[in-house]
Amino acid sequence: MNKRYLEIALLIIAAVLLWFVYGYYPDTTVSRIALSLFAIVAVYLVISVILGDIVFKHIQDKKTRYTANKVNSILAVIVILVILVRIWVADASSLVLSLGVIGAGIAIALQNVFMNFVGGFIIMASRPYEIGDRIEIAGEAGDVIDIGVMSTTLLEIGGWVNGDQPTGRVTIIPNGKVITRQVHNYTKDHSFIWDELTVPITYDSDWRQAREIMLTIVRQEVTEITKLAEAEIERLGEKYYFPKKVVEPSVYITPTDNWLTFNIRYVTYVKERRAVRNRIYTLIVERLQEVKEITIASGTLSVTLMQPPGDAPPG
Repeated sequence: MNKRYLEIALLIIAAVLLWFVYGYYPDTTVSRIALSLFAIVAVYLVISVILGDIVFKHIQDKKTRYTANKVNSILAVIVILVILVRIWVADASSLVLSLGVIGAGIAIALQNVFMNFVGGFIIMASRPYEIGDRIEIAGEAGDVIDIGVMSTTLLEIGGWVNGDQPTGRVTIIPNGKVITRQVHNYTKDHSFIWDELTVPITYDSDWRQAREIMLTIVRQEVTEITKLAEAEIERLGEKYYFPKKVVEPSVYITPTDNWLTFNIRYVTYVKERRAVRNRIYTLIVERLQEVKEITIASGTLSVTLMQPPGDAPPG
C-alpha cells in the first residue's frame, strides 16, 4: 500500500475511534480533536490526493506540474489552518484581537522569517523565476532546482569553476532576497544570450581575410540559435518594449598599440555558452593557422641587439 494512503487510513481510524469515545465520554476536547482529524483527512483527500495524484498527474510539462503541486501543498496547509482555528476558537472577535497583538510581536521578532515567507508568495504570484531557470541573486548564480515557501535552492554555477558550468554545490537563497535584491534571470521568456570572444591579429596580417574567416565559421556554428533568437525577439516585442536587435553574428575591429583586436559577437543558448565558445574559438584558430598571410598576435616582447657605433665587426 502507498505510504500516503496508509497515513490517511490511520488518520481516519483515529478520528472514528475518538468519535466513538466522544459518544461515551462527551468532552469538548475529544470532539474537537476528532473533528480536526476529519478536517485534515478531508483536505488531504481533496487537495492533495484528488488534485495532486489525479488532476495534476496528467500535466505533461514538468515545470508546470511541479509549480502546481507546490502551490497545491501551500493551499492545503492554509485551508487546514483556517479550519483548525474555526474548530478550536469559538470567539472570533477575541481571536482577531489576539492574533493582531501576537502577529505584531512575531513580525518584529521574526522579521527575516516573515520576509522570507512573503518573498515565497511573491515568487509564486509574480514568477520572477521558475524551476529550471538560470538566475543570479545576491551575488549567487545557478540553476533553480527547488522553490520553497522560505527559500530557493540553486545548483551553483561558476564559483571556482571557469565558465557557466555547475560546481556540484547546492546553494540555498532565502526568498526574502527577492524583495531586497536584484534578480537576474538568464532564461525568462527566451533561451538565448549574447556572447563575445576576442582574437588578436598582427598588423601585417591580411585582416580582411581574417575577418571573413571568422564570420564564416561563427555563422555556421550559430545558425540554429540565430533563427530561434529572431523568433523569440518578435514574441518578446508583444510583451515588453523590446527594440529590434541584431542577432546576426558580427565582427568588430579595435586597433591597439600592438595588434588588431577582433571582437566576435553572436547569440548562443544560455546553458551552452562555454561549449559553443570553445568550439568556435577552436575552429577559428585552426583555420587561421592554415593561412600564411595571417598571424595570431601574442603579448611577446621582441628584443633587437644593436652593435655600438665605431666597433668593427670581428674578422
